[in-house]
Amino acid sequence: MQVLLVILGLSIAGAALAAFIWSIAYPTRRIWPPNRYTAVTPILVWVPTFALFGSLFVLGIWGWGSLDLPNWLRFGVGIPFILAGNIVVWSEVSHFGVPQTGGAIGSLRTAGMYRYSRNPQYMADIAIVSGWMVLSAAPWTLVVAIAAIVVLVAAPFAEEPWLEEQYGQAFDAYRARVRRFL
Repeated sequence: MQVLLVILGLSIAGAALAAFIWSIAYPTRRIWPPNRYTAVTPILVWVPTFALFGSLFVLGIWGWGSLDLPNWLRFGVGIPFILAGNIVVWSEVSHFGVPQTGGAIGSLRTAGMYRYSRNPQYMADIAIVSGWMVLSAAPWTLVVAIAAIVVLVAAPFAEEPWLEEQYGQAFDAYRARVRRFL
């Protein structure tokens, strides 16, 4: 069963990365963000996202503590990363709304955590995944988590041409004053 979850997690990460690379290479025929937000879009966005995070969670439980990491590191770094990441993600989702977080057109957000990073939600997701990777100290979680982090780093590169197209000068000015990550 663990192998199936690893395959599932890596397949989702691979498909997402392929979609992002395609969108970077062919912005006029992009996959992400979607050209049209329809009733199916949330399913196509959130089911794989929760399946990837779910596979990481279950793999972490199954392999709990298999890697020889000191408890001060596991609990002293892992838990704060997970907590801080969740606070940032859900705080920004509450401001954006779930549809816009999932690719619907909305307004350009430059307040809140977006004052410090153009991608605080991705940074927070990376913190959550990294925190779980350290806390669980599970070998298969490490493998899938690294793939997930690569996807989370690639996503903004697919989104930024779309943001420039949608918001023009406002996005250009924002991009000039705020870093992509930290």
